[in-house]
Amino acid sequence: MSDLQIGLLVIGAAIVAAVLLFNWIQERRFRKQADAAFQAPVGDALMQPGAVPRETHNRVEPALRESVFDAGGLNEIAEANEPHLQIDSTLPPPGAPPAFLEDAAPDLHAASSIPTPPPPTQPRSASPPMAAPPAPCDELIEYRIRIGGDGVLANVFAGAFNHARTLGKAVRWMGLPVGAAEWEEVQPWRDVRYQQVVVTMQLADRNGAVQEEQLSALCALLQTTVQTHGLRIACGDVADAIERAQAIDRFCVDVDVLIGLNVVARGEGAVNLTRIVHEAESSGMVLGVDGVFQLLDSRGEPLYALCNHDAEPFSAEVVEGQTSQGITLQFDVPRVPDGLKVFDGMVAFGRKLANEVGGILVDDNLRPLTDTGIEKIRTQLMKIYERMEARGVPSGSRRALRLFS
Repeated sequence: MSDLQIGLLVIGAAIVAAVLLFNWIQERRFRKQADAAFQAPVGDALMQPGAVPRETHNRVEPALRESVFDAGGLNEIAEANEPHLQIDSTLPPPGAPPAFLEDAAPDLHAASSIPTPPPPTQPRSASPPMAAPPAPCDELIEYRIRIGGDGVLANVFAGAFNHARTLGKAVRWMGLPVGAAEWEEVQPWRDVRYQQVVVTMQLADRNGAVQEEQLSALCALLQTTVQTHGLRIACGDVADAIERAQAIDRFCVDVDVLIGLNVVARGEGAVNLTRIVHEAESSGMVLGVDGVFQLLDSRGEPLYALCNHDAEPFSAEVVEGQTSQGITLQFDVPRVPDGLKVFDGMVAFGRKLANEVGGILVDDNLRPLTDTGIEKIRTQLMKIYERMEARGVPSGSRRALRLFS
């Protein structure tokens, strides 16, 4: 073997040995990095002592399934507009995260085996610390995200606040100011510090149920915000929220009814709009910018509406002798409180208009409305309202106005 061949063999062996050594060093370095990466992070507020990993805790988020719509469930919720999230009044240990981020109760059996010193004697006049009020979240129709921080300024949420308006569903922002006992609407332009913030997205409305993409987008938006400012966040279960949203939407579709009564002329004639407008104004109806008369309740919400059959809407100035093919009275069933009484009033007003212009009261198929026909409609209305009451969505309530918007 020549000297050249021996030299090449030595060089090749050296190169192989160098490559093996380099790979060993790299593998060792990467193993150390991986071990460090999978260690529990220091100072993670959601992993402090007393918190339980999501895989092991027994906490159950509020859920709206088909059984929620049974008659016995939601009747107990007072129509004080919104249900309240029940929060344990037990105070958290010093240094622990706020109570709304705790997911598990302490292990009483384990604690009983550890001797504890007697509590210090308190003066008789001392009162127990006041627990934080429950967050204003409607668990039936809302998806909830909870954020905690140590006096976070309201303007921290300005970007997320504006972006959330583009997600296609109603989003509410409620905050508990530092040292306050009542929640308030978050307004990012105010100089206020909050210890807790709750962001909710409505699960359904007349455009349908919320989509998974909308909920995920809201979570991602807020997670970016809290990571930037070192806050804590707890998002609700998206899959459970989608299931609740679909159940709510099915219920809303079943009871979302619009009743129309028409006054038309007899034969080939036309009705006198001048008289119609006069009667509408005399009855307290208000003409809107859309050219539709509305009878409003004390909250400013419509009870029923009056619109013109012709393409031209009503105007503030009606020409004397102006006529139309007819007019329609419309009644939005789920949005009206005390609906049976309002329906009876609308029928009486329709008959009055028919007598005034020499017309006739008919249904949408132009069939004359007799007392028997009106009673059938009234019976159907009664059944709808019973279903709404049983599901915890009384007609005309704040919850109903939100769902049927």
